Amino acid sequence: MGWILFTFLAAFMQAWRNALQSKLSQFVSVSGVTLARFIVAGPIALVYLFLLYQWQPVAFPNINLTLTFFIIGASIAQIIATVLLVKLFKLNNYAVGAGLAKSEAIVAAVFGSIFFGSQLTVLGWFGIATGSIAVFLLSGFSFRARPNFKTILLGLGSGSGFALTSLWVRAASHNIGLPFPHSAAWVLFIVISLQTILLFLYVSIYQRETLTQLWQYKKITSAVSFCSCIGSIGWFSAMSLQFVPYVKTLGQVEVFFTILISVYWLKQKPKKQDVLGLFLIAAAAILVMYD
Repeated sequence: MGWILFTFLAAFMQAWRNALQSKLSQFVSVSGVTLARFIVAGPIALVYLFLLYQWQPVAFPNINLTLTFFIIGASIAQIIATVLLVKLFKLNNYAVGAGLAKSEAIVAAVFGSIFFGSQLTVLGWFGIATGSIAVFLLSGFSFRARPNFKTILLGLGSGSGFALTSLWVRAASHNIGLPFPHSAAWVLFIVISLQTILLFLYVSIYQRETLTQLWQYKKITSAVSFCSCIGSIGWFSAMSLQFVPYVKTLGQVEVFFTILISVYWLKQKPKKQDVLGLFLIAAAAILVMYD
């Protein structure tokens, strides 16, 4: 049941990372907020990997073409998903943006079953569907109001990007030829390093002023990166142990933390639909934990 503990860790840290990104997006460009997620995460991931080898020395990873494809795919998909998530924060309030992006659970279930061999039970599918309905309610949808299709598309795009990232991360962990948790730690370090290099090169060439902005807000930038890396350790570890749709459905408990943060830190008032949405998320979490 280790995947459950790793998922709760990831959900808690991701809620804080999203909140900090939402704050940072008020002062820094979209690409800058995205870079903030990775900028000091690499050294933290390296320290974590070093500590694992001190605890239990194992061989080094076997890099092959299949593994390379999974890592590059996961790296690019996560960057795109993060950019779309930051754009959501600029279009809507914090809780709505984070809620829409959680569509990744149902997307991961569909993609995982079709392309990645995920074998989900009927109870598992029911839990995933319940969680998806909860996310739909928490997104702020109302039959009385005209849906904001731009927000919906950005949310689904972000969720799909995160879903593909997760599926490729799990595939990479299973193709790297190392035992857990070293397999997940290596994939995390390589993915974060590649993402940092790609984003830093882009910002340095096209948006050099963004680096100055990040330095001006270095405390919140460092906090974003720290929360992101610790959260990623949880996600990568959980997804190495369990099917991605189950991890992402349980990970929707992040919304509990998200709403608490949005109310008490960002001073945003929750909607009446939140109560039912949170109840459904709790039910979905119970279903996938005891499947």
